[in-house]
Formats: sequence, C-alpha cells, structure tokens
Amino acid sequence: MFLAAVLSLCALASTVHAALGVRPGQIQKLVTFGDSYSDVALVLVLTEIIGDEATAWPVYAAGYAHVSLFPFARAGATCSNNLTFRPFPPLFESQLPLFFTETANGSIRLPAEETIYTLWIGTNDLGVSTLLTGDQTPGVSLVEVTECMVNWVKVLYEHGARNFIFQNMIPLELTILYSADSYHNKYWALERNTTEWSITMTEMTRSGNRLTQLMLQNLVPTLPGSHIALFDSHSLFQDMFDHPALYLNGTAPLNATGCWDSCVSPPGGGTLDCTIANGTDRDSFLWADELHPSEQADRIVAREMALTLSGKNSRWATWLS
Repeated sequence: MFLAAVLSLCALASTVHAALGVRPGQIQKLVTFGDSYSDVALVLVLTEIIGDEATAWPVYAAGYAHVSLFPFARAGATCSNNLTFRPFPPLFESQLPLFFTETANGSIRLPAEETIYTLWIGTNDLGVSTLLTGDQTPGVSLVEVTECMVNWVKVLYEHGARNFIFQNMIPLELTILYSADSYHNKYWALERNTTEWSITMTEMTRSGNRLTQLMLQNLVPTLPGSHIALFDSHSLFQDMFDHPALYLNGTAPLNATGCWDSCVSPPGGGTLDCTIANGTDRDSFLWADELHPSEQADRIVAREMALTLSGKNSRWATWLS
C-alpha cells in the first residue's frame, strides 16, 4: 500500500510538472507590451534618422522562434500615467486599449492556445521624473507600481489570453545613467548625488522584482488554465555585466560599463559631446547609450525568450504555471 501511494504521488507530481509552461511548437504568435526596451517602432525610426540599423529583441525573438510578432510596446511608457506620469503611451491607458480595439474589430486574430504575451516595463516607472526623483502621483509607491505590472496578466486573462511571459526589471544601477560614477548626459544633465541614485535604484529594482514574483505566485491559483513564466532579466543582465566574454562578440575591446553612443552634457544642459562606435565595434558593448541595452544584448534576450516561448528550457525563465 505504501509503495502504491508513493508511486501515485510521483505520478501526480510528474503530471503537474508536465503541465507547466507551453508545449514545443504550440506558440505561433508573440504579442509584446512595455517600454523602449521592447519598442520595435522606435528602433525603425532611429534607423531612418541616424542609420543605426539596429533590430529590437522582439524581432529577433520572433525570427528565432518562427512566430508572428504583434508589437504594442512604446518608448517612454510607464505602467500607468495615473501612477507615474510621463508624456508617452502608457501600458494601461494606451497600449492595452489599442490592443483591445484591434482584436475587437478583427484587425488581428489571436487564438488563445497559440498566442503568448510578454511585458517588460518598469524602467521609466522607477527612473528620473518618476519614483526616483519623487515625481510620482502623491501617495503612489513601488507597491502600487508593481501591482499595476502584475495586473496586466489578470486583465489580459479576463479577455481570453492564457500564455504569458513576465520580464522583470534589469539591474538599472548598472546602466550609466544610474551608476555611482555617472556623468551628465542626455537623460539627466542636472546635478545629483550619483551614489545615492545608484543605491536607491538597486534597492527599488530588487524590491520591485521580488514583489512582482510574490504577486505572480499568488495570482497563479486564481487563473485556471493559464501558463505564466517569470523571465529573470535582472539576473541575465547581471551575468552579462559580470561575464561579458560569454555574451559580447564585437570587434572592439569588450565593454560592460560604457556604451557605444556616449553623449556627455554640460552641467545644466547644452550641446552634447558624443563619442560613437561604428559597425561591429558596437557588439562589444553591453549598453547602446546611457540607459538602453545594446543590440547584442538584445540578441541574447531574444535567444532566451525564444527558447521560453518555444517550450524549451532557458536558464533565465521559470514557469510558475
């Protein structure tokens, strides 16, 4: 009897484990939400303006996984302008309404079983002119911001979505903008205590990521039939920073602390003094500019995301359901 019970429990555990995540070959469509880190349209515009010829990670991921891409992420976005206002298309007041409009009028058709949804947001919610500098809506804290992020899953689930990848925040203190030895740049030309900013950003990204993880784990039992993966962007970028030789492959010396488009601003603003790397030298950098990942970093994100949405194993993704 005891052996039979043990075998039964093992079989049950195996069944539960097998139910985690999506099946290989199941996903045919990728829908992305978020900010500039996932904005396909922004990269196309910059390509036209400065000849960058960069490609955003969702485009790479869709190609790697052989799926169709439906991009809704927009540069400058926060989760909600009711919480952390910025004059850009936020997730809840712009991106989701546009998505619901296009699905309702038949512009796009996304069968639940073969579609997966991703969200990568938080950089603008936590950064300058929002939480970091105390410019959020009065009474709003990191708690409300992370609740907003996780609510994205619930809202889409209520509209029929079933497969999700939630990308947590990178260690923003590793970007030039929020590093302890930062300089005046196009994103912030005013005086500030760079050490304080770096410490605060470290605490906020780690706390925010832990909050979203706990909230997602708490949400899973309330969403039957859903498959939710937590993609650990934070650990991935920390590893790229710590071991650049494993990820960067450009023709210049590897550089995880600088960026290929570095623009120094005079204190208080003024004409930028920019140093720009060209061609394949750019793939030696972890950062494109003082805030954004390089195209090579995007390729790494895309590779791991493609593994995840394809039902394969990625070191950086964990299926919660």
